[in-house]
Amino acid sequence: MNSLTNHVYKPLFVLAFLLFAGCGGMKNTEGDLVRDAADARQELRQNHANAAELFDDSAGYAIFPNVGKGAYIIGGASGNGVVYKNNAVQGYAGLKQVDIGLQAGGKAFVEVLFFETDADLERFKEGDYELSANASAVILEKGVSRDIDFQDGVAVVTMPKAGAMAGVSVGGQRFTFQPRR
Repeated sequence: MNSLTNHVYKPLFVLAFLLFAGCGGMKNTEGDLVRDAADARQELRQNHANAAELFDDSAGYAIFPNVGKGAYIIGGASGNGVVYKNNAVQGYAGLKQVDIGLQAGGKAFVEVLFFETDADLERFKEGDYELSANASAVILEKGVSRDIDFQDGVAVVTMPKAGAMAGVSVGGQRFTFQPRR
C-alpha cells in the first residue's frame, strides 16, 4: 500500500511544485532578460550557421534564454522570453509546458521560435499561442549542423544548457505575449 501511495503522490507533488514555481514573479528585470536573450542569440549565431541565417531571414523570432524543465512521469517547463522583429524588441513572452510519459530528471535549455512570415509573427503576438504535441524542435549541439525547417509558419530550435533528463513524453507548449511598453 505504501508503494502505491508513493507512485500516486510523488508525480502529483512534482507537478504541483512545477506549477507553483512557474507562477512566481519574474526574478530578473526586463533588462536582464533582454541581455540573456542577446547572449543566447550571439551563441547561436557563432556556433550554428543554420540558426544564424534564420535570425536574418525570418519575419521575427522569440528567444527563451532560460527554460527550465523537470519531470517524474508528469513534467512541466517554464520560461520567459523576448520577441523580436527586425532585431528590435517587440515585447515579452511566457512559455508553459505540461507533458506526460516515461520521463524523469531536469534540464535547462534555450528555445527559439522563428516565424516564417509577418502573419505568423502577428498570430503569435495575439496571445494564447500553442504548439501542438506533434510540433518538432531541432535540438542543436556544438559542432553538428542540422537543417531547420518551418512547420505551419514556425521553426523551433532548442539548445541544451545543463541538466540530465531521460524519457519519452507527449505534451504541448502554450505561449503568452505582452507588448513592450
